[in-house]
Parts: sequence; structure tokens; C-alpha cells
Amino acid sequence: MHVEAAIESFVRESYGQALAWLASRAQGDIAAAEDALSDGLLAALRQWPQDGVPQEPVAWLITAARRRLIDAQRREATRSRHADQLRVMLEDPAPPVLADERLSLLFACTHPAVDEAARAPLMLQVVLGLDAECIASAYVVAPATMSQRLVRAKARIKDAGIRFAVPEAEHWPERMESVLATIYAAYTLGRADSPRDLATEAISLARLLVTLVPEEPEARGLLALCLHCEARTAAQWQGGLYTPLPEQDMQLWNAELQAEAEHHLSLAAKAQRLGRYQLEAAIQSVHAARRVSGNTSWPAIAGLYQGLLTLTSAIGAQIGHAIAHGQVHGPGTGLSLLETIPLTAVEAHQPWWAAKAEFLAQLGRADEAREAYQRAIGLSDSAGIREFLQRRSC
Repeated sequence: MHVEAAIESFVRESYGQALAWLASRAQGDIAAAEDALSDGLLAALRQWPQDGVPQEPVAWLITAARRRLIDAQRREATRSRHADQLRVMLEDPAPPVLADERLSLLFACTHPAVDEAARAPLMLQVVLGLDAECIASAYVVAPATMSQRLVRAKARIKDAGIRFAVPEAEHWPERMESVLATIYAAYTLGRADSPRDLATEAISLARLLVTLVPEEPEARGLLALCLHCEARTAAQWQGGLYTPLPEQDMQLWNAELQAEAEHHLSLAAKAQRLGRYQLEAAIQSVHAARRVSGNTSWPAIAGLYQGLLTLTSAIGAQIGHAIAHGQVHGPGTGLSLLETIPLTAVEAHQPWWAAKAEFLAQLGRADEAREAYQRAIGLSDSAGIREFLQRRSC
């Protein structure tokens, strides 16, 4: 394997696992683990072109990073806590097969001691490998601000001595929601015309979560939601061009992923503990049923959105509710529901302007529709969606 390809494969497939393994053995010092891993990658760039890519590149990189972490701890071993930390590192050699500890890292990032606003961005960076600039763009903040927020969060984990472990069941309600929300945020960031490996990684984390807590229905609901959305990717993006759900070629939907989604949704329902992600997955299930029935049951979708709004006031849920009721009761109703959302909450929200533009166009208010389309185009960071909206506005 070529050196650049091997390193790219490591970063794409194993970075989060490696960082979790190193950080858990460095007393929660995520920044030190990141530095050690970066040093290991630099060492690979220097040595592999001369020596060749090792047979087990992941083990080589983990070993190199671990050595650098130990060296750093030796330099600071004047205090007892550093000596204890060094002893842990020396007694726990890098394994031939890397254990997957990313979920422990996810829960560490959702500890109550970590600022709530920093939890999701922190998990996206340290578990999934997103850089601060990408995260800042997703959260609409300056890259420098996001970098400072992430540095503070990592320092808080280290200083508070937060354990890298899955919490006891009694602590799940306060922290499971953050884990679920972050995995879903990672999935949505990986869709559209962004790199696809992020969406794949998010689905991998959702599968791991289900494996870890199979009795948690919302974990299965989240996995079902992601799988239903992923099943439509080929139909949604053809040659980089965006196609909305009602217009997609159903033959391009992935039946295997849809079947898997339905399996998890069915198992989640048996727990009789309905939650947000199960309802969102159920909405996608109704859309998927069009492949069999030939039509979409918008009354069913409107009812599910009504239930969803009792659990969350998320802007996306409110927009989906308005769209569904617009399909059932007409564009006037849909537009009225959209306009009940305070403008201050949606003035920079592209999906709201796109939905408003559609309703205005259906009502024959062409000038207002064009204006709304232009707002949506200006707010979209996806070239494919911008082109779609541009065609719609003509």
C-alpha cells in the first residue's frame, strides 16, 4: 500500500479509536493524546517511505504514539500523579488489535462537568476527527471561537479527572441524549456534498451504541433513522445534483438498508418507550413505504410530526410539521404554520426559506417566492442544493 493511502486509511477508519485508546490511558488528557498521535503520524511520514508501510500500520502508529506519550509523561513525572500515569502507560502496551473505546470517549465528552455548548463539537472532533474549522462552519461560529471552546473542554476533562467509561445506567437519562444528538449531527454533516466517510462513521457509531445498549430503544431509533436516510443517498444525489424526496427514483433506494432500518424500528417499538428518534425514523418509514404502495401517506406523516412536537421544539421538526400539513391541507395552511415560527429563529435557516418559497410558489405569489428562493440560495453551503433552488426559482 502507498504511504499516503495507508495514512489516509488510518485517519479515516481508525483515528477516533486510536485517540480514545490513548486518551483513556493518559488520565483523560485528550490534548496530549492528540499531540502524541500527530507525532506518530509525522514519524510514519518520515519512516515509511524508506522502510515501507508496515504489515500492521494501525498497530505501528499506536505504538509510536504511545511511546511519545510515555516520553512526555517522563518529562513531567516529578509529581506523583504523573508517575502514576506513567506507570499505567508502561503497564498497558498497545494491543495487536485496537479495542474500540470510542463510546467511552463519547460519554466522557458528555460529562456534566463539560460545558453543554461544547459537548457536541468536542465529540465531533475527538471521536470523528473533524477539524475545528469544519465544526465552526456547521455551528455558524468563528473558527477561532470554536478552537478556544474545544481547548477549554479538553482541559476541563483532564482537570476534573473524568473517567473514560460508559456511565452507570442511572446516569444515562442526563447523558444519553447528548450522545444520540451528536451521532446524528455527525451523520447530517456527512450527507449532501460533504465527504461521505463521516456519514459512514456516524452510522458505525450508531451500530456500536446499539450493540452496547441493545435495550435502549432510542439508540435503535437513531440507527433506523440514519439507515433510512442513507438508503436514499443514491437517489437524492445523482451526479452531484440534488433531488427532493417526492421526486426521487425509488428504484435507486437501497432496499437492504431500508429493511435493516425497519428491523431496528420494530425492536425499538417493543420497549414501549417512544422517543424523538423513533418518531423521526417512523416518519422516514412512511416515506419508504411509497416503494410498495406507490403513494405517500401524508396524513400519517402529519400525525407523527404532531407527536414529535410534543417531545422536541427543534426547528427542523416544526418545518417538517408545516410541510406535512401543507401536503394534507394545502399550501396556505403550510405557510401559516411556517410563519408561526419566530423569524428570529429562522432568518438564517436555509430549509425554512426553501419551504416558504415552495408554498409561496404553489400559492401563485411568484415575486415573494423568488425572493424567498434567493434567501435560501444565499444561506446554502451546498453547491448541489443551490443549483436545485436556482432551477426552482426560475
